Amino acid sequence: MKRVIALAAGLALWSCEALAYRPFDSTDAAVADKGTWEIELEPVGWRHDDNGTQWVSPAAIFNYGFAEGWEAVLEGRNNIFAHGGAEFSDAAASLKTVLREGGLQKKDGVSIGSEFSVLLPGIGTDDGAGLEWTLLASEQTNWGAWHFNLGPMLTRDGRSGIVMGGILEGPKDWIVRPVAELRYEKVFGGEELCAQLIGLIWRVRDGLALDIGYRHARESGRPDEQMRAGVTFDLN
Repeated sequence: MKRVIALAAGLALWSCEALAYRPFDSTDAAVADKGTWEIELEPVGWRHDDNGTQWVSPAAIFNYGFAEGWEAVLEGRNNIFAHGGAEFSDAAASLKTVLREGGLQKKDGVSIGSEFSVLLPGIGTDDGAGLEWTLLASEQTNWGAWHFNLGPMLTRDGRSGIVMGGILEGPKDWIVRPVAELRYEKVFGGEELCAQLIGLIWRVRDGLALDIGYRHARESGRPDEQMRAGVTFDLN
């Protein structure tokens, strides 16, 4: 219960598995409008890896546009194990900004952004603190949108690495659009993660969308399967 309260209160954000833009691990070069809260919520998700079967309930990301072109982000997830026990993981705090306005801001060209994250300790896992900086590029076209992420990271145990991700989305004017993601993460001299995701995003109306995705990953050869489903909505 304390973990759920902590999440609801907003103590959270990224490790190597953040849901930075539902249902993806990567994100886009856009921020919430000034004075607007954008909430990304996963009430219940499913995961199976070396730790066994887990229910993710809940996972949440809180984005707040505190200035023009800037947002603050808090994020994390509560994992409940089928064999008993729970942990609060993937906690972090971030600042995200738009460096160049483009297609995502209804202007010409590529949108460029930047996100700096402090990886926070979890509860029962994710000891220590780390850092990540990511350069973001996005473009919206008639056929859909693409997003690319690239940047260095410092893990919670003090090792350096790199993260890279790419997202493709179907046309924005489709009520339900298909999406896909490729994600690569490498800790130098250590773990390597390769992940693929396919899914759907349903735009119910402006400021409200539902999503579902299936993610298959291998981390240093070990499988990690996830089903993700959630909702994104705005609060002004």
